[in-house]
Amino acid sequence: MNVSISQTFAWEPVPPPRVLAGLDARVDAIVGWCRRHAGPARRLRAEAELVDRLAPRFSHCSDSALRAQLLEFRDAFRRPNRVEPALLHQALAAIREAAARTIGLQPFPEQLMGALALHRGFLAEMATGEGKTLTAGLAAVLAGWTRRPCHVITVNDYLAERDAAWMRPLFEFCGVTVGCVLSTMAATDRRQAYARDVTYTTSKEVVADFLRDRLLWGRLHTPARRWLHALLLPSQVPTGCVQRGLHTAIVDEADSVLIDEAVTPLIISGTGPPAEDEAVYRRAWQLAAALLPGHDYLVRPRHREVELLPPALARLEEALDNLPPLWRSPARRRQLLQQALVAREFFHRDRQYVVQDGKIVIVDEFTGRLMPLRRWRDGLHQLIEAKEGLPVTPPDHTLARLSFQRFYRLYRHLSGMTGTAREAAAELWHIYRLAVVVIPTHRPCIRQHWPDRVFPDAASKWAAVVEEIERLHRTGRPVLVGTRSVAASEDLARRLSERGLPFSLLHATRHREEARIVAEAGHRGKITIATNMAGRGTDIKLGPGVAALGGLHVIATERHESPRIDRQLYGRAARQGDPGSAQTFLSLEDELFVRFLPEPLRHALARYIRVHGPGAQTVAAAACVLAQSRAARLARRQRQAVLRYDTWLDESLAFTPPHRT
Repeated sequence: MNVSISQTFAWEPVPPPRVLAGLDARVDAIVGWCRRHAGPARRLRAEAELVDRLAPRFSHCSDSALRAQLLEFRDAFRRPNRVEPALLHQALAAIREAAARTIGLQPFPEQLMGALALHRGFLAEMATGEGKTLTAGLAAVLAGWTRRPCHVITVNDYLAERDAAWMRPLFEFCGVTVGCVLSTMAATDRRQAYARDVTYTTSKEVVADFLRDRLLWGRLHTPARRWLHALLLPSQVPTGCVQRGLHTAIVDEADSVLIDEAVTPLIISGTGPPAEDEAVYRRAWQLAAALLPGHDYLVRPRHREVELLPPALARLEEALDNLPPLWRSPARRRQLLQQALVAREFFHRDRQYVVQDGKIVIVDEFTGRLMPLRRWRDGLHQLIEAKEGLPVTPPDHTLARLSFQRFYRLYRHLSGMTGTAREAAAELWHIYRLAVVVIPTHRPCIRQHWPDRVFPDAASKWAAVVEEIERLHRTGRPVLVGTRSVAASEDLARRLSERGLPFSLLHATRHREEARIVAEAGHRGKITIATNMAGRGTDIKLGPGVAALGGLHVIATERHESPRIDRQLYGRAARQGDPGSAQTFLSLEDELFVRFLPEPLRHALARYIRVHGPGAQTVAAAACVLAQSRAARLARRQRQAVLRYDTWLDESLAFTPPHRT
C-alpha cells in the first residue's frame, strides 16, 4: 500500500524553537512569569462562565438538531481563517451538551476552563479526580474539527484504549473520528488509527512511529525533497509510513512526560553481532562480583557512578586478556568493568527491573510500570542478564534516536494536563514555551497533611508503618500505602501477613489488575499497597460510610527525588471535596538521603533522632528538603545536557535528518 503523498506532506513538523541562553533567557523567564501570573486563570474562568450561560440554548434541542449544529461548527473550524471567540464559546457550549447526552457527564465550569486552556496552548494543572479525561476530550473535539492531526498522549496502553473507548460516543456525535495506537498493533492498524481526526496513544509509541517513518524516508527528510522525489520517481515513494504529520498534542501527566522522561532518548535499534560477546559480558560480571567496594573501587551514589582504583585496574588486565578484537582497547575494557559495577551497585532486582519468563523487564522508576520493549544501552542490559544468570542477548546498535524534549517541540500546537506542574513551571516555559495555569478544584480540597515521621533506620520505619496501618484499619478507614520498589511492597506485604491484616498488592508485575485494585482502594477497611502511584489514571472513590470515618488515608513510605511525584501520591486522597489525609514515613537509610546527603551528616542526624533531641523531626524535615533540592538540581543538569546535545545536532549537523546520530 503506497503512502498518500498529499497526506504524508500535509503537516510536516516545524523546526524546534531555539532555546534561549544568557541574558535572553533571563528576560524570557520574566515573560514566562508574566504569562503565568497575569490573570490567565481569571480570563479562563470568565470564558467558562460564559460558555455555561450559553449552554441552555442547546439543552432544548433534539439530538438531530444538536448534531446538525455541531456539524456546522465543525465546518467553521475547518476554514483556514481564525475562529472568533464568540464562535468558540458557542461550539464549546454545544459540545458540553453533547457530552451530557452521549457519555452521561456534564462538564463542570472548571473542566471548561481546562478545555479552553488546552485549546489556547497552556499546561493546565488540575488536581487528581477533577476529570482530566473529559477535559482532554472536549479540547480534542475542537482540534479534531480542523482535520489536522491531533494526538492525545497518555501514560500507558490501558489508558489510551480506555479513554478512546470512553470518549468515542462524544466524538462520533460531534462528527469527529477517533483512533487508538497500542504497542501491540501492526503497521496497517497504526496507519488507520493515525488517519483519524483524533488519535490516542502513548508517548513512546508516537515517538517510535515518528522515528520509523523518518528511517523509511531516509535522506528525503524535508518536504521539498519529498515532493521532488514523488514527482520524478513516483514508483519509488517509500511505503509503510504510518503517521500523517505532527500538529496538535494534548499530553496527559505532562510533567512526567516532558520533564521526568526527558533525560532518556527514545532509540530505534537493530540487533548487533551475537555469539562471542556473551562470554565477554559473563567474564566482566564475574570480575565485578569479586571486587571489594572501598578497596577496588569507589561508589558515588549521587551520580550512580563508580571509580576504579589501582587494585581493580591491575586485576582487570589479568582477568580480561585474550578478548575479541573489539574489547582489546584498555579504555573499552575499563568501560566494560565500570558498567558491570554499575549493574552490581545501582540496578537491583524488583526495583529497577524484574525477571519475567527468563527475560529482564525494566521497571519505570517514576510510575512503577513495566516496560517490556525497553533495553538499557552500552552493554548494561547484557551485564544485568549475566548477573541474573540468564541467556545474554545480542547487544543493539542505534539506527535512530530522538529525545522527548526535542520531539514535543516539533508540534505546532502543544498543550498538556497534570496534577503537579507548579514546581516545574519555569522549565516548562523555557524549553517548551508552555505556560502553566492552575485550574481551581470544583470543590474545596480538605485534605489533612499529618506531620512527617523520620526514623534513624529502615527497620524502625517499617515497624512504625505497620503499626500505623493496623491502627487505622481498626477504625475502618481505607489506607493506601505508596512504596518505591517491588521489593519494598513485597516486604511490607509479608509484614502485614504476619499480623493477619488483609491487603491488596499492586506493583509492576501485576499491572493488568491495577484498575480494579485502585478503584476498590476507597472501600471500608481496605489496605492497598502500590508501587509508585504516579499516573495510575483511575479515581479512588470512597465506599459507603467511609467519608464519616475520615476518608482515605495515604501513607508515603519514602520521598521521591521530585516533590511533584510525592504530591501525585497525596492527591489520591480527598478528591472532589471528599475528606482524606496523608502522611510520610522516612528513614535516613532511604535512597534519597543516601544519594543526596553527605554520609557524616546522615550519621549525625541519625544519632540526634535516636536521643530525641529537641526539634529532631524539624531538622530531619529540613534535611529532606535539602536532599530533594540537590536531586532536582542534578536532574535539571541532566536535562540541560540533553538539550545542549539537541542544540549541537541542530547547529553542527543541520545537513542531516534531525533524528540521526
